[in-house]
Amino acid sequence: MNTMIARGVAPLLAVLLTACAAPQFKQPAIEVPGAFKESQATDVKTAADGTRWKMAQPAEQQPRGEWWLAFDDAGLNELIAEATRNNANLAVATARVRQARAIAGVAEADRVPQVNAGIGANRVRQSPLELGLPQGRDVRPSTSYSAQLSASYEVDLFGRVSSNVAAARADALTVEANYRSVLLSLQADVAQTWFRLRATDAELATLAETVRLRQENVNINQRRFDLGDIGEFDLSRAKTELATARAEAIGLERQRTNAEHALAVLLGKPAAAFTAAVNPLLEAGVLPAIPAGLPSSLLERRPDIAAAQRAMEASNARIGVARAAMFPALSLNAGGGGIGPAFADVFKWSSRSWVLGALLSMPVIDGGRNRNNIVRSEAALEESVGQYRQSVLTAFAEVEDNLAGLRILAGQTERIEEAVVSARRSADLAQKLYAAGRSSYLELLDAQRNLASVERSAVQLRGERAVTTVALIRALGGGWDAATAQTTVNTAQARN
Repeated sequence: MNTMIARGVAPLLAVLLTACAAPQFKQPAIEVPGAFKESQATDVKTAADGTRWKMAQPAEQQPRGEWWLAFDDAGLNELIAEATRNNANLAVATARVRQARAIAGVAEADRVPQVNAGIGANRVRQSPLELGLPQGRDVRPSTSYSAQLSASYEVDLFGRVSSNVAAARADALTVEANYRSVLLSLQADVAQTWFRLRATDAELATLAETVRLRQENVNINQRRFDLGDIGEFDLSRAKTELATARAEAIGLERQRTNAEHALAVLLGKPAAAFTAAVNPLLEAGVLPAIPAGLPSSLLERRPDIAAAQRAMEASNARIGVARAAMFPALSLNAGGGGIGPAFADVFKWSSRSWVLGALLSMPVIDGGRNRNNIVRSEAALEESVGQYRQSVLTAFAEVEDNLAGLRILAGQTERIEEAVVSARRSADLAQKLYAAGRSSYLELLDAQRNLASVERSAVQLRGERAVTTVALIRALGGGWDAATAQTTVNTAQARN
């Protein structure tokens, strides 16, 4: 008979355990292209049937290296090191990681018995009626001392504790991935702001040369006007062009000041306490060639995608916690100690007391609370899956955007460099013709304006290429190891 009961109970318990456990986590299906459309990568694996693929494994903690070293910019290296030490947002993210790890530790504590010790004293005067004595009888107060040791433990029958631990661990990993995302964003923001500042310095240098030429024109026209060779019209135009160039330079100074202030905030400094030295972005500077890799590797590298992945796992584990609340919970309790009229008596054998207990409890009527908690947990999982899919699609789009941006900017740069050479030749010829009296001042102004515009466009494109290169690194989830970065720099320099 006992054997038959055991055979019947075992399958029932198995069904109950399966029903309340967290569902097995299933990675949502994501359509991952074999290669980025805008990339020229050729390192995609090819199977026998001709399809291209690469297995993606969770690896959000892989070292990303000091990618900024690839730019070979000592000023940038110092700024990123300082920002990493002092940035306030990064300090907040670090504190959140510590909190999440501590919360995971609190959840882990439920796996082991909880033991408590207590020592106390009580002085009591009871009513005569409580003691069954006539009213008015004098009852003297009494003092008692106690020492107790108690233990409690929840048997994880239906996976509530283990599911809660799994959820807390996944939450901690989510926060850690968010920290790495904040760190990468900080580093990229510093680099982009730095290159914008340097590009503005280069524009200011170009405008300074324009102002110098405009001043020379004013001086020349003033002498020619004094000699009666030209009318006041040419002199007035020269002065107008000089004032306009100076006004443009003042406007650029404002842009530079704003960039400097933004950089100070990233470094964790008051704006008044930071001044960036003038450091124009040189035309001869070499930008590193960034390997885009495979789209599947992006799922392994991007910290925001890693955070979304861990958030899904945490939501899945919380379904197990919600389901376990529908089933019985078994708690074991034990305690022992002593009570006596004097503290010395507490530890005597005759004063001993102990208790052992077990409590099996489960909800009977809860008004649908637990069922709705399960529905809520399942909906939270669906939400996190949707956020994960959106993160992946956004990441793919950002990489494609920046790959396309670099390709287009490279083409623009080639054309603008040709235009600079042509505009410089035109301005030189116009100056000589005007000096010889063979062309009007308006023709000279037109050539000089064209040269100034083309040179500023070239400088702006130089800055945009640097900023977009950093944006591509950010979109790819970071850089590579230092050795690879240096190899990339050396290769790029050799090609140029």
